Amino acid sequence: MRHFLQETDFSRAEVAGIFALARHFKQERGRHEQPLAGQTWAMIFAKSSTRTRVSFEVGVHELGGNPLFLNKNDIQIGRGETIADTAKVLSRFVHGLIVRTHAQNELAELAAHGGLPVVNALTDFLHPCQIYADAFTAAERWAGPRGDLLASLAGRKVAFLGDTAFNMANSWILGAHLFGMKISLGGPASDAPTPKIRALAAQLGANFHFTSDPYEAVAGADIVYTDVWASMGQEAEAVERRQRMLPFQVNQKLFAAAKSDALFMHCLPAHAGDEVTQAVLNDPRCVIFDEAENRLHVQKAILATLVSSR
Repeated sequence: MRHFLQETDFSRAEVAGIFALARHFKQERGRHEQPLAGQTWAMIFAKSSTRTRVSFEVGVHELGGNPLFLNKNDIQIGRGETIADTAKVLSRFVHGLIVRTHAQNELAELAAHGGLPVVNALTDFLHPCQIYADAFTAAERWAGPRGDLLASLAGRKVAFLGDTAFNMANSWILGAHLFGMKISLGGPASDAPTPKIRALAAQLGANFHFTSDPYEAVAGADIVYTDVWASMGQEAEAVERRQRMLPFQVNQKLFAAAKSDALFMHCLPAHAGDEVTQAVLNDPRCVIFDEAENRLHVQKAILATLVSSR
Protein backbone atom coordinates (compact mmCIF):
# COMPACT_ATOMS: atom_id res chain seq x y z
CA MET A 1 0.00 0.00 0.00
CA ARG A 2 1.46 3.35 -1.09
CA HIS A 3 1.08 6.55 0.93
CA PHE A 4 2.15 10.16 0.42
CA LEU A 5 3.20 11.39 3.85
CA GLN A 6 6.37 13.27 2.92
CA GLU A 7 8.03 14.57 -0.25
CA THR A 8 10.44 11.66 -0.61
CA ASP A 9 7.73 8.97 -0.58
CA PHE A 10 7.99 9.18 -4.38
CA SER A 11 11.21 8.60 -6.28
CA ARG A 12 12.61 11.12 -8.76
CA ALA A 13 11.33 8.97 -11.61
CA GLU A 14 7.87 8.94 -10.07
CA VAL A 15 7.97 12.71 -9.58
CA ALA A 16 8.72 13.12 -13.29
CA GLY A 17 5.64 11.00 -14.00
CA ILE A 18 3.49 12.98 -11.55
CA PHE A 19 4.52 16.28 -13.14
CA ALA A 20 3.82 14.95 -16.63
CA LEU A 21 0.42 13.67 -15.50
CA ALA A 22 -0.37 17.00 -13.81
CA ARG A 23 0.39 18.79 -17.07
CA HIS A 24 -1.86 16.33 -18.91
CA PHE A 25 -4.70 16.82 -16.41
CA LYS A 26 -4.32 20.60 -16.69
CA GLN A 27 -4.33 20.62 -20.48
CA GLU A 28 -7.20 18.12 -20.75
CA ARG A 29 -9.31 19.30 -17.83
CA GLY A 30 -12.89 18.10 -18.29
CA ARG A 31 -11.83 15.54 -20.89
CA HIS A 32 -9.27 13.30 -19.15
CA GLU A 33 -9.66 9.82 -17.66
CA GLN A 34 -11.25 9.21 -14.23
CA PRO A 35 -9.12 6.73 -12.24
CA LEU A 36 -11.14 7.28 -9.03
CA ALA A 37 -14.48 6.33 -10.63
CA GLY A 38 -16.67 4.52 -8.10
CA GLN A 39 -14.43 5.46 -5.17
CA THR A 40 -15.04 7.57 -2.06
CA TRP A 41 -12.12 9.40 -0.46
CA ALA A 42 -12.53 10.73 3.07
CA MET A 43 -11.03 14.14 3.81
CA ILE A 44 -10.24 14.46 7.54
CA PHE A 45 -9.48 18.09 8.35
CA ALA A 46 -8.50 19.02 11.90
CA LYS A 47 -7.33 22.40 10.55
CA SER A 48 -9.36 24.88 8.55
CA SER A 49 -8.49 25.43 4.91
CA THR A 50 -9.44 27.20 1.70
CA ARG A 51 -7.08 26.05 -1.07
CA THR A 52 -6.42 22.57 0.29
CA ARG A 53 -10.05 21.69 0.86
CA VAL A 54 -11.38 23.11 -2.39
CA SER A 55 -8.58 21.71 -4.56
CA PHE A 56 -8.93 18.22 -3.10
CA GLU A 57 -12.74 18.17 -3.23
CA VAL A 58 -12.77 19.36 -6.83
CA GLY A 59 -9.86 17.07 -7.71
CA VAL A 60 -11.45 13.89 -6.36
CA HIS A 61 -14.68 14.79 -8.18
CA GLU A 62 -12.89 15.45 -11.48
CA LEU A 63 -11.14 12.08 -11.18
CA GLY A 64 -14.56 10.43 -10.94
CA GLY A 65 -14.63 9.93 -7.19
CA ASN A 66 -16.75 11.13 -4.29
CA PRO A 67 -15.05 13.40 -1.71
CA LEU A 68 -16.39 12.96 1.84
CA PHE A 69 -15.40 15.90 4.05
CA LEU A 70 -15.03 15.24 7.78
CA ASN A 71 -13.93 17.94 10.20
CA LYS A 72 -12.72 17.26 13.72
CA ASN A 73 -16.27 17.51 15.09
CA ASP A 74 -17.62 14.91 12.66
CA ILE A 75 -15.58 11.94 13.87
CA GLN A 76 -14.72 10.30 17.17
CA ILE A 77 -10.97 11.08 17.20
CA GLY A 78 -10.47 13.36 20.16
CA ARG A 79 -13.53 11.98 21.93
CA GLY A 80 -12.03 8.69 22.99
CA GLU A 81 -11.58 6.61 19.82
CA THR A 82 -8.01 5.83 18.92
CA ILE A 83 -6.46 6.77 15.61
CA ALA A 84 -5.84 3.09 14.92
CA ASP A 85 -9.51 2.19 15.44
CA THR A 86 -10.64 5.13 13.31
CA ALA A 87 -8.35 3.97 10.50
CA LYS A 88 -9.69 0.41 10.71
CA VAL A 89 -13.30 1.57 10.62
CA LEU A 90 -12.86 4.00 7.75
CA SER A 91 -11.01 1.38 5.70
CA ARG A 92 -14.26 -0.62 5.62
CA PHE A 93 -16.09 2.31 4.02
CA VAL A 94 -13.78 4.43 1.88
CA HIS A 95 -10.95 3.98 -0.60
CA GLY A 96 -8.44 6.56 0.66
CA LEU A 97 -7.77 9.23 3.27
CA ILE A 98 -6.72 12.85 2.72
CA VAL A 99 -5.68 14.25 6.10
CA ARG A 100 -4.92 17.78 7.31
CA THR A 101 -3.88 17.70 10.94
CA HIS A 102 -1.27 18.82 13.47
CA ALA A 103 1.01 15.87 14.24
CA GLN A 104 2.93 14.02 11.53
CA ASN A 105 2.82 10.80 13.57
CA GLU A 106 -0.99 10.75 13.29
CA LEU A 107 -0.61 10.20 9.55
CA ALA A 108 1.87 7.39 10.11
CA GLU A 109 -0.57 5.72 12.49
CA LEU A 110 -3.46 6.03 10.06
CA ALA A 111 -1.28 4.57 7.32
CA ALA A 112 -0.14 1.70 9.54
CA HIS A 113 -3.62 0.58 10.57
CA GLY A 114 -6.01 1.52 7.79
CA GLY A 115 -5.07 -0.60 4.80
CA LEU A 116 -5.79 2.27 2.40
CA PRO A 117 -3.70 5.11 0.94
CA VAL A 118 -3.15 8.17 3.13
CA VAL A 119 -2.26 11.59 1.69
CA ASN A 120 -0.70 14.36 3.77
CA ALA A 121 -2.76 17.50 3.17
CA LEU A 122 -0.62 19.39 5.75
CA THR A 123 0.81 18.79 9.19
CA ASP A 124 2.79 21.08 11.46
CA PHE A 125 5.90 19.29 10.19
CA LEU A 126 5.38 19.01 6.41
CA HIS A 127 3.20 20.21 3.53
CA PRO A 128 4.28 17.98 0.61
CA CYS A 129 1.36 18.63 -1.77
CA GLN A 130 2.13 22.35 -1.66
CA ILE A 131 5.82 21.80 -2.43
CA TYR A 132 5.04 19.56 -5.40
CA ALA A 133 2.65 22.22 -6.74
CA ASP A 134 5.25 24.95 -6.20
CA ALA A 135 7.95 23.02 -8.03
CA PHE A 136 5.55 22.20 -10.86
CA THR A 137 4.64 25.89 -11.16
CA ALA A 138 8.27 26.90 -11.55
CA ALA A 139 8.93 24.04 -13.96
CA GLU A 140 6.02 25.16 -16.17
CA ARG A 141 7.74 28.53 -16.58
CA TRP A 142 11.17 27.09 -17.25
CA ALA A 143 10.35 23.99 -19.34
CA GLY A 144 7.55 25.35 -21.47
CA PRO A 145 4.52 23.36 -22.68
CA ARG A 146 6.48 20.32 -23.88
CA GLY A 147 9.84 20.42 -22.11
CA ASP A 148 11.12 18.13 -19.37
CA LEU A 149 9.55 19.57 -16.23
CA LEU A 150 11.70 17.87 -13.60
CA ALA A 151 14.93 18.43 -15.53
CA SER A 152 14.19 22.17 -15.69
CA LEU A 153 14.53 22.35 -11.88
CA ALA A 154 18.01 20.84 -11.70
CA GLY A 155 20.54 23.15 -10.08
CA ARG A 156 18.03 25.94 -9.45
CA LYS A 157 18.19 27.76 -6.13
CA VAL A 158 15.28 28.34 -3.76
CA ALA A 159 15.59 30.95 -1.01
CA PHE A 160 13.13 30.58 1.85
CA LEU A 161 12.73 33.58 4.18
CA GLY A 162 11.15 33.86 7.63
CA ASP A 163 10.24 31.02 9.97
CA THR A 164 12.63 28.28 8.88
CA ALA A 165 11.60 25.97 11.73
CA PHE A 166 8.10 25.19 10.47
CA ASN A 167 6.42 23.00 7.86
CA MET A 168 7.02 24.93 4.65
CA ALA A 169 10.75 25.32 5.27
CA ASN A 170 10.96 21.64 6.24
CA SER A 171 9.16 20.62 3.08
CA TRP A 172 11.44 22.73 0.90
CA ILE A 173 14.48 21.06 2.47
CA LEU A 174 13.14 17.66 1.41
CA GLY A 175 11.69 18.90 -1.87
CA ALA A 176 14.83 20.66 -3.03
CA HIS A 177 16.79 17.45 -2.45
CA LEU A 178 14.23 15.40 -4.38
CA PHE A 179 13.99 17.84 -7.31
CA GLY A 180 17.76 18.32 -7.64
CA MET A 181 17.61 21.93 -6.45
CA LYS A 182 19.59 23.99 -3.93
CA ILE A 183 17.96 25.46 -0.85
CA SER A 184 19.04 28.41 1.27
CA LEU A 185 17.01 29.37 4.32
CA GLY A 186 17.16 32.81 5.89
CA GLY A 187 15.64 33.50 9.29
CA PRO A 188 16.33 34.40 12.90
CA ALA A 189 18.72 32.08 14.72
CA SER A 190 15.88 31.32 17.15
CA ASP A 191 13.83 29.94 14.24
CA ALA A 192 16.51 27.86 12.54
CA PRO A 193 15.68 24.38 11.18
CA THR A 194 14.93 22.04 14.06
CA PRO A 195 16.88 18.94 15.12
CA LYS A 196 14.02 16.81 13.77
CA ILE A 197 14.30 18.06 10.19
CA ARG A 198 18.09 18.14 10.42
CA ALA A 199 18.10 14.46 11.39
CA LEU A 200 15.72 13.54 8.57
CA ALA A 201 17.75 15.56 6.07
CA ALA A 202 20.95 13.84 7.19
CA GLN A 203 19.29 10.44 6.84
CA LEU A 204 18.23 11.26 3.27
CA GLY A 205 21.47 13.02 2.32
CA ALA A 206 19.61 16.31 1.82
CA ASN A 207 21.84 19.38 2.04
CA PHE A 208 20.68 22.88 2.91
CA HIS A 209 22.18 26.22 3.88
CA PHE A 210 20.90 28.31 6.79
CA THR A 211 21.83 31.93 7.44
CA SER A 212 20.54 34.85 9.48
CA ASP A 213 21.53 37.22 6.67
CA PRO A 214 18.52 37.57 4.32
CA TYR A 215 20.66 38.95 1.48
CA GLU A 216 23.02 36.01 1.69
CA ALA A 217 20.01 33.69 1.50
CA VAL A 218 18.56 35.25 -1.67
CA ALA A 219 21.81 35.83 -3.55
CA GLY A 220 21.57 34.04 -6.91
CA ALA A 221 18.12 32.63 -6.12
CA ASP A 222 15.77 31.50 -8.88
CA ILE A 223 12.83 31.40 -6.45
CA VAL A 224 12.24 33.64 -3.43
CA TYR A 225 9.71 32.05 -1.10
CA THR A 226 8.09 33.07 2.16
CA ASP A 227 5.16 32.13 4.38
CA VAL A 228 3.16 33.71 7.17
CA TRP A 229 5.07 34.54 10.33
CA ALA A 230 2.39 33.26 12.72
CA SER A 231 0.88 29.97 11.58
CA MET A 232 -2.35 28.45 12.87
CA GLY A 233 -2.00 28.02 16.63
CA GLN A 234 0.63 30.77 16.94
CA GLU A 235 -1.71 33.76 16.86
CA ALA A 236 -0.92 34.73 20.48
CA GLU A 237 2.74 35.16 19.50
CA ALA A 238 2.02 37.26 16.41
CA VAL A 239 3.33 40.61 17.70
CA GLU A 240 6.56 39.18 19.09
CA ARG A 241 7.14 37.01 16.03
CA ARG A 242 6.66 40.01 13.73
CA GLN A 243 9.37 41.94 15.55
CA ARG A 244 11.99 39.26 15.07
CA MET A 245 10.94 38.29 11.53
CA LEU A 246 10.76 41.82 10.11
CA PRO A 247 14.37 41.83 8.80
CA PHE A 248 13.36 38.86 6.59
CA GLN A 249 10.38 40.57 4.96
CA VAL A 250 10.45 40.07 1.18
CA ASN A 251 10.37 43.66 -0.05
CA GLN A 252 11.51 45.10 -3.38
CA LYS A 253 15.07 45.65 -2.16
CA LEU A 254 15.47 42.07 -0.95
CA PHE A 255 13.73 40.62 -4.02
CA ALA A 256 16.11 42.61 -6.23
CA ALA A 257 19.05 40.82 -4.60
CA ALA A 258 17.93 37.54 -6.22
CA LYS A 259 18.29 36.82 -9.94
CA SER A 260 16.64 39.40 -12.17
CA ASP A 261 14.16 36.80 -13.44
CA ALA A 262 13.55 35.15 -10.05
CA LEU A 263 10.01 34.07 -9.22
CA PHE A 264 8.26 35.08 -6.02
CA MET A 265 6.23 32.34 -4.34
CA HIS A 266 3.99 32.08 -1.29
CA CYS A 267 1.68 29.23 -0.29
CA LEU A 268 -1.05 31.73 0.80
CA PRO A 269 -2.79 33.31 2.55
CA ALA A 270 -0.37 36.25 2.32
CA HIS A 271 -0.29 39.16 4.73
CA ALA A 272 0.89 42.22 2.80
CA GLY A 273 3.07 44.40 4.98
CA ASP A 274 4.28 41.50 7.09
CA GLU A 275 6.21 38.68 5.40
CA VAL A 276 5.90 40.34 1.97
CA THR A 277 5.12 43.81 0.69
CA GLN A 278 2.26 44.64 -1.64
CA ALA A 279 4.77 45.83 -4.24
CA VAL A 280 6.27 42.34 -4.48
CA LEU A 281 2.82 40.77 -4.62
CA ASN A 282 2.05 43.07 -7.55
CA ASP A 283 5.29 42.23 -9.36
CA PRO A 284 4.74 40.26 -12.62
CA ARG A 285 7.23 37.68 -11.35
CA CYS A 286 4.84 36.84 -8.49
CA VAL A 287 3.18 33.50 -9.32
CA ILE A 288 1.12 32.89 -6.19
CA PHE A 289 -2.15 32.30 -8.03
CA ASP A 290 -0.51 29.89 -10.47
CA GLU A 291 0.69 27.95 -7.41
CA ALA A 292 -2.84 27.90 -6.01
CA GLU A 293 -4.31 26.67 -9.30
CA ASN A 294 -1.68 24.00 -9.68
CA ARG A 295 -2.57 22.47 -6.33
CA LEU A 296 -5.60 21.03 -8.14
CA HIS A 297 -3.70 19.47 -11.04
CA VAL A 298 -0.74 18.17 -9.04
CA GLN A 299 -2.89 16.66 -6.31
CA LYS A 300 -4.99 14.91 -8.94
CA ALA A 301 -1.77 13.44 -10.34
CA ILE A 302 -0.67 12.31 -6.87
CA LEU A 303 -4.01 10.60 -6.21
CA ALA A 304 -4.01 8.92 -9.63
CA THR A 305 -0.46 7.69 -9.07
CA LEU A 306 -1.33 6.20 -5.68
CA VAL A 307 -4.34 4.41 -7.15
CA SER A 308 -2.35 3.01 -10.07
CA SER A 309 0.33 1.62 -7.74
CA ARG A 310 -2.05 -0.44 -5.61
